Amino acid sequence: MGGCCPPMDLFRSEPMQLVQIIIPIESAHLTVSYLGDLGLLQFKDLNTEKSPFQRTYATQIKRSGEMARKLRFFKDQMLKSGLPPPKATRQADLNLDDLEVKLGELEAELIEINANSEKLQRSYNELVEYKLVLQKAGEFFHSAESSARLQQREESRHIGDDALDTPLLDQESSTDPSKQVKLGFLTGLVPRGKCLAFERILFRATRGNVFLRQAVVENPVTDPVTGEKIEKNVFVVFYSGERAKNKILKICDAFGANRYPFTEDLSKQAQTINEVTGKLSELKTTIDIGVLHRGSLLQTIGEHYEQWNHLVKKEKAIHHTLNMLSLDVTKKCLVGEGWSPIFASKQIQEALQRAAFDSNSQVGAIFQVLHTTEAPPTYFRTNKFTSSFQEIVDAYGVAKYQEANPAVYTIITFPFLFAVMFGDWGHGLCLLLATLYLIVRERKFSNEKLGDIMEMAFGGRYVILLMSIFSIYTGFIYNEFFSVPFELFGRSAYACRDLSCRDATTAGLIKVGPTYPFGLDPVWHGSRSELPFLNSLKMKMSILLGVVQMNLGIVISYFNAKFFQNGLNVWFQFIPQLIFLNSLFGYLSVLVVMKWWTGSKVDLYHVMIYMFLSPTDELGENQLFSGQKTVQLVLLGLALVAVPWMLIPKPFLMKKQHEARHQGQSYALLENTEESLQVNSYHDGHGHEEFEFSEVFVHQLIHTIEFVLGAVSNTASYLRLWALSLAHSELSSVFYDKVLLMAFGFNNWLIRIVGILVFVCATVGVLLLMETLSAFLHALRLHWVEFQNKFYEGDGYKFYPFSFVLHDDEDE
Repeated sequence: MGGCCPPMDLFRSEPMQLVQIIIPIESAHLTVSYLGDLGLLQFKDLNTEKSPFQRTYATQIKRSGEMARKLRFFKDQMLKSGLPPPKATRQADLNLDDLEVKLGELEAELIEINANSEKLQRSYNELVEYKLVLQKAGEFFHSAESSARLQQREESRHIGDDALDTPLLDQESSTDPSKQVKLGFLTGLVPRGKCLAFERILFRATRGNVFLRQAVVENPVTDPVTGEKIEKNVFVVFYSGERAKNKILKICDAFGANRYPFTEDLSKQAQTINEVTGKLSELKTTIDIGVLHRGSLLQTIGEHYEQWNHLVKKEKAIHHTLNMLSLDVTKKCLVGEGWSPIFASKQIQEALQRAAFDSNSQVGAIFQVLHTTEAPPTYFRTNKFTSSFQEIVDAYGVAKYQEANPAVYTIITFPFLFAVMFGDWGHGLCLLLATLYLIVRERKFSNEKLGDIMEMAFGGRYVILLMSIFSIYTGFIYNEFFSVPFELFGRSAYACRDLSCRDATTAGLIKVGPTYPFGLDPVWHGSRSELPFLNSLKMKMSILLGVVQMNLGIVISYFNAKFFQNGLNVWFQFIPQLIFLNSLFGYLSVLVVMKWWTGSKVDLYHVMIYMFLSPTDELGENQLFSGQKTVQLVLLGLALVAVPWMLIPKPFLMKKQHEARHQGQSYALLENTEESLQVNSYHDGHGHEEFEFSEVFVHQLIHTIEFVLGAVSNTASYLRLWALSLAHSELSSVFYDKVLLMAFGFNNWLIRIVGILVFVCATVGVLLLMETLSAFLHALRLHWVEFQNKFYEGDGYKFYPFSFVLHDDEDE
């Protein structure tokens, strides 16, 4: 391997190789299965010109898809029945053919049970409604007949004028038989919400020639058609003539009113009610037996569901992978190509040998490494701690093959820069406790379905853990606990000269002891000079941190250039960039440190501005050290020289290299496959194509302008550390002073309790949620833009091996 540093698993991606495997057809299935269990080989699709239906194993994939559909059907049925699939118990291995037959039988049985159950339930619901009609309508007819008999005993001529109920039943007895009109009637149930409209439409459609009676059903009724519980009314409608009957039937259908037969004979009504009650009892028993049988069947399916589902998904993945292999009909074998880490060669060969032995194949699989100029995928071996930091980097762009990985530094720098903006050890403790809860319940939460926000917080629990620890550290430096200072590391170095100095000013303070040993002296908090002092401190600290991190990015670009043996990037990118950045902002950082060290009152704004505007003028009172003017002239000259140094030589030298390469002057014997892969893949990308000098020059011009302007804008961008730290501190102070202290200023427990609740809600909602998110996003920006653009190309692609574990995770 190239490079000058000891190997690190995370600093550079794993060395990869393109391999070819030739597998006899009889052992192909088992071979791919073992490789899926291993999960260290990413297959290439060698049949891109074929559609999915033209591939060799399209039928098997369709078959697996059909079995997966049946399993989804079983899962839906179990969820509807309140029987979630239990955890898988290890069963004996199943044959796929047997499983296909078994799934078909179970599906057919379950569909038949569901159909019978639905039919029985509908009959049961109809009988329940019929019984209600018999009871309610029977009460109506019984009361009408009783009323008629009572009125017949009375001696009155105006029988029909006072009672509307009687003439409908007694016309036959009170009129001449030749003039009798036979009234028909219909009974049924109508949804209560449609009752008024139903009555109105009946009246209009028959021009008022109907008589309607309704009775309220107290409890909701299950509708036989929809299966939903609906509040209904029993109705009896009397009519005259077939024409009216047809209209009423159509209106009933339109309103979803279920009609049921009814007889006027009271004895027959009682007999019918008894028959319906008996049928209901029988149907209830039958339905209960069916539910028990269905539950038992689903329970049996649930016990094997996970095993069956895993087998079907595994088979589908195997055949999908086999479709990516090239079929050589004459040799009766499959040819596959794919990427694998170099360290996995032995494991892959062992899997191939085991598959050939277990499948009783007379010919073993052939494994060989191919030479290629294609860029390999990027593969980092991460664990549950480093994976979330790697995801932060990958969200910007996947690292190019074996370029330096920013995640190594992000593990420390990301939570630290977050903490610079979030420094309060009280808030840090709250974050730490919340994160420790997630980590302690890690095993439980990892097996549960969490919400989107909770899923995100749980996935980044170790990032938040370091963020909270660093926040506690910076909180000790700022000496803030919910904006309240404490003398944690000793007594303050200052004291009041007299009682008059307590008016929020440092005018009356005198130094009475040694300097406060760690962090900010608590006496600064609440003083008149607090804001100017903290502004100056945090602003200069932000510049120092920014210059250090940007220099780190430029230094990493040097290690990239050395690793890929690109001397041009060392001489015409790393060196001029380092000179330009440090001639300006490195010098500014030195001045800041010197000013702190000497206690000078030099105006650094004036020094930096006139370094450009009037570099030859005398510095006067703004001089920090002797010879400063000469140093500034030299640094300014170096910065001006660094710009053409970055811009001009590199395109011409690249053109010269290209011409020499095509003349055969740069070919050399390669020692091994790994070196071949690296040199061919990562030599300058113009070796085997026409060299466009104008395009290369414009690209270099853009890169130079971007760096020169970016050096200024990126340094200024780090001032967000100062701005957000100040905002967090001031917000915390406002909540403490204007909410909590103000509430405790009242001699009223209710106001104090309300004040505490408002303070807690404001702290959690604004400072622990919104401010955390804000600081997180700003730290993300500083890493993606200000740090990574110095060295990170991020134009690679991830290594996605064929693995059954990954397939299961994707399905979840």
